[in-house]
Amino acid sequence: MTTAYQAQCEQLQQQAKTWLITGVAGFIGSNLLEKLLKLDQIVVGLDNFATGFQHNLDQVRQAVTPTQWQRFSFIQGDICCLADCEEACTGVDYVLHQAALGSVPRSIENPIATNATNIDGFLNMLVAAKNAQVKNFVYAASSSTYGDHAALPKQEDVIGNPLSPYAVTKYVNELYASVFKRSYDFNSVGLRYFNVFGPRQTPEGAYAAVIPKWTAAMIAQHTLFINGDGETSRDFNFVDNAVQANILAACSTDPNALNQIYNVAVGGRTTLNELVELLKQTLAKHGVNHAHAVVYRDFRAGDVKHSQADISKIQQRLGYVAEFDLAQGIERAMPWYISHLQGSST
Repeated sequence: MTTAYQAQCEQLQQQAKTWLITGVAGFIGSNLLEKLLKLDQIVVGLDNFATGFQHNLDQVRQAVTPTQWQRFSFIQGDICCLADCEEACTGVDYVLHQAALGSVPRSIENPIATNATNIDGFLNMLVAAKNAQVKNFVYAASSSTYGDHAALPKQEDVIGNPLSPYAVTKYVNELYASVFKRSYDFNSVGLRYFNVFGPRQTPEGAYAAVIPKWTAAMIAQHTLFINGDGETSRDFNFVDNAVQANILAACSTDPNALNQIYNVAVGGRTTLNELVELLKQTLAKHGVNHAHAVVYRDFRAGDVKHSQADISKIQQRLGYVAEFDLAQGIERAMPWYISHLQGSST
């Protein structure tokens, strides 16, 4: 049976559209770029390299054909500059807005920078996309918006109080998007990502995500550190699932599907202790054995204890199907991790 995503990809290959990806040199942005170029789409990318990397773009270039790569044009610019946003949005059908300053700890240390990029930059992009008459504006929202609301699984219409400046910025994005529909009849879709992981996600630095950070540590035979008792749980979501959600959301013409917020996840829950074992087992299959003990330390400020998504809304309205669960995603990503994370600092 053909899924909605497969049907949409086939349709795109028959008729190319023009896409803008902000944060194109980042982890999710570069994966979106690779998929769209492989579908023979025309793509404009915007990035200031604050958290993205040229080597991500280089890897995409190696993954696509020379003809496909020629369909990509890059603008080195900043979403905090309205003129850069306006240039990038010119002639674009769909915007996939991924640019942001991520990380809860980073936002606690530097709330002003997080606010400037995630709120001021977001508003610049909304204004530029509206003025350019972009068909659909899809943006990266966040599961951090659920805050202190403890019930599981998380449903889109029930949130709690934010636990970090980052969470505040992501909630404000949703409010602005809603206001732009009411004030200007401008269509958008917010995707609340849950712990996305996969190739090209950096293990470097204080704000690195847990899967690449731990995988790099295991490859290097370093000690693993867990914040808390290891029973913290997350709905880990392979990046291909997030790519699917972006494309389905952007191409939707259903009024009931547009101007909505959706959870993007698998709908499962894995503890950090379970994650360690799964990473060890998968690495062992690839000839890497990690024998160091895990060290537990204090729970991290601003983090929630448990997170799990209800994905019924995105399934029903966009036809989303989580193609990869955690184990399948890690197995799929592991060859990239092993070939690219050798010698990474942790």
